Amino acid sequence: MHFIILLGIVSLFGDVTYEGARSVARPYLATLGASASIVGLVAGIGEFVGYALRLASGYLADRTKAYWLLTFIGYGLLLSIPLLAFAGYWQLAAVLIILERMGKAIRSPARDTMLSYATKKVGRGWGFAVHEALDQVGAVIGPVVFSLVFLFHGGYREGFTLLWIPALLTLAVLALARKKVPSPQKLETPEEASRQDIKGKLPRVFWLYTIFTLFSVAGFANFQLISYHLKVQAIVPDAHIP
Repeated sequence: MHFIILLGIVSLFGDVTYEGARSVARPYLATLGASASIVGLVAGIGEFVGYALRLASGYLADRTKAYWLLTFIGYGLLLSIPLLAFAGYWQLAAVLIILERMGKAIRSPARDTMLSYATKKVGRGWGFAVHEALDQVGAVIGPVVFSLVFLFHGGYREGFTLLWIPALLTLAVLALARKKVPSPQKLETPEEASRQDIKGKLPRVFWLYTIFTLFSVAGFANFQLISYHLKVQAIVPDAHIP
């Protein structure tokens, strides 16, 4: 449980960083001169990379067992978020935003695999619930941080600079977790781990649910574009957007 909580705190600080940035990234691109089409393209590429790359990073994690290395690389790319404070052009900001999504894709399969080993001891549902609860606390705090920055008459650059704190704390707690549990796969017996490695045909219900999810998400109005128009059309104050 200690390991699960440590990974949860890692996700908490990580979410403060990138969810804070995601709540204002597109209005920020607007201030740098990006058009709505550019904002949509950057958001689409970022999300595509953030999910499609998981196929490769998940396979790599399984083959190499380099869970910690991939997790550190992924969380290390979080540092692209506070670097947005120095982006004077939308093109550079777009690259940094996409880099953060790449980091998400690299770390998620490896981190979740380590988490699955730990949850064997306490229960899969309970272990992932604790982690997700901490994760979502960070997801709420991040946008609130930016709202407070705006309310106290700060700007985008000040907000992104402030995100150095949770970004570095993410890596510090991750290093602590690595020190505490250098080999998470040992939390399961070899027999249990080998049973999970058995590859079989995915059931029909999996593909039906995947198609359902595809069409559901395709029908969503993306917040990245909504937030852009809230800023450009001056519909609400900047502090209200995140």
